[in-house]
Amino acid sequence: MRKLILAGLALSAGLAFAAGAQAQSTLKMGVAGPMTGSNAAFGAQLKTGVDQAVADINAAGGINGQKIELFVGDDASKPEQGKSAANKFISDGVKYVVGHFNSGVSIPTSTDYEEAGVLQISPASTNPTFTERKMWNTFRTCGRDDQQGSVAGDYIAKNFKGKKVAIVHDKTPYGKGLADETQKAMNQGGVKEVVYEGINPGEKDYTALVSKLKAAGVDLVYYGGLHPEAGLIVRQMRDQGVGSVLFSGDGITDKEFWTIAGPGAAGTLMTFGPDPRKNPAAKEVVEKFKAKGVDPEGYVLYSYAAVQVMKQAMEATKSTDPKKLADYMHSGATFQTVLGPLSFDKKGDITKKDYVVYVWKDGGYTEL
Repeated sequence: MRKLILAGLALSAGLAFAAGAQAQSTLKMGVAGPMTGSNAAFGAQLKTGVDQAVADINAAGGINGQKIELFVGDDASKPEQGKSAANKFISDGVKYVVGHFNSGVSIPTSTDYEEAGVLQISPASTNPTFTERKMWNTFRTCGRDDQQGSVAGDYIAKNFKGKKVAIVHDKTPYGKGLADETQKAMNQGGVKEVVYEGINPGEKDYTALVSKLKAAGVDLVYYGGLHPEAGLIVRQMRDQGVGSVLFSGDGITDKEFWTIAGPGAAGTLMTFGPDPRKNPAAKEVVEKFKAKGVDPEGYVLYSYAAVQVMKQAMEATKSTDPKKLADYMHSGATFQTVLGPLSFDKKGDITKKDYVVYVWKDGGYTEL
């Protein structure tokens, strides 16, 4: 009887060990962004890209025989909620994060991830500070605001010299940072702004700002911020008979911008990377999205690429240790992604710098 009991205990222990080993065999990855709130369209872009990448990798057998288990974190574009989402990931054992969307969320959460040994790749956070702090764990598949602002400022200097230009921002690390970089490049090109204003994001009435722009007779409004406020500013400018051109950054790369702004958004200028949907490396993945009725606009493919980078780093190092993956990524190795070949510098920034100018018309944006 004692032998039977011991045998039973041994079997139970064996099954428990096997279950534990099986649980550990999954690679816990998180995707984080504003899944709710006014910027939920961008959270959906991040999640859509990561969902598809994870599905494709798992369907092909996983990474070195291990499948990815995906966790979703909602930060609602709020730093405090972002830190809560980050700490939930950490308590769940997540070791790899694609996110966040807002620079103002990615920057504070990155310190929590660093302390917990979590690798973080943002597909969308462009504020330079994110990668300027000599942290081992921060990377991005997008460019930086000092690069984006330089392209926007140079364009304004060349095409709006002698015109009246206003600089407006939403007071966030992303919005103000981008506006200031654009202002710097524009000023160096010989154009000085006639209005410099900050707004409070989340408000619905910007008529006071519009009245100020109208009184100043501005020809172009450069806006650093996201699409909900940009759309309202355009709509309210048109309502007051202000025909100024709006120029903004990658924060308006969602069709919701047009929905909010209305037809008056025609002619709006925007900086963003070369359209990844047209990259030959993305052809197969883009077709998958289109078959589902999904337009992989904005940061969908940047998010897909982040997962590809993690996968290739694991395969190259034959490791799942986030620090070993980061060391490999910092080495200058080239990753084949839907964005084309990517490599990272010692800070975690991509080495190619390729912002271009787009114009909005007929509900979408096309490269100039």
